[in-house]
Amino acid sequence: MSIGAIAGLIAAIVFAILAGVMIYPLIRLGKLFDTIADTVRDAGGHAIPAIDGGVTTVEQINRTLADVNDISHSVQYTAKNASALGDLYMSVLGKPVIKIASSVWAFRKTASSFLGRNKGESPVATSKHAKNSSRAAATKE
Repeated sequence: MSIGAIAGLIAAIVFAILAGVMIYPLIRLGKLFDTIADTVRDAGGHAIPAIDGGVTTVEQINRTLADVNDISHSVQYTAKNASALGDLYMSVLGKPVIKIASSVWAFRKTASSFLGRNKGESPVATSKHAKNSSRAAATKE
């Protein structure tokens, strides 16, 4: 045997040992890939029903939002009608009521000034002023 043959034999033995040592991590890596494949398969099996449930929920929410839009449209229409009705009542009844109220107020002011009460004083204040004046006159005498 020559030195080249011995070196080749040593290289073959080292390669066999190295291959034997590398087989165990490769087997573990293969098992890891199998586990990953099973996990992905299970996740896909659970994800599809979850996605279907999400789609169903979104469809129900869209139907509910359509109902809410119909209700808000009806409320907006009713509010417009109530506002128009309020404006109508205000124009029909409000102006005459304001005119009557202002006429009554003017009549009251005119009557109170005609009857001799001081301007701006209420009848209660006028009667208190008269009582205080008579008391002051009585104490001076």
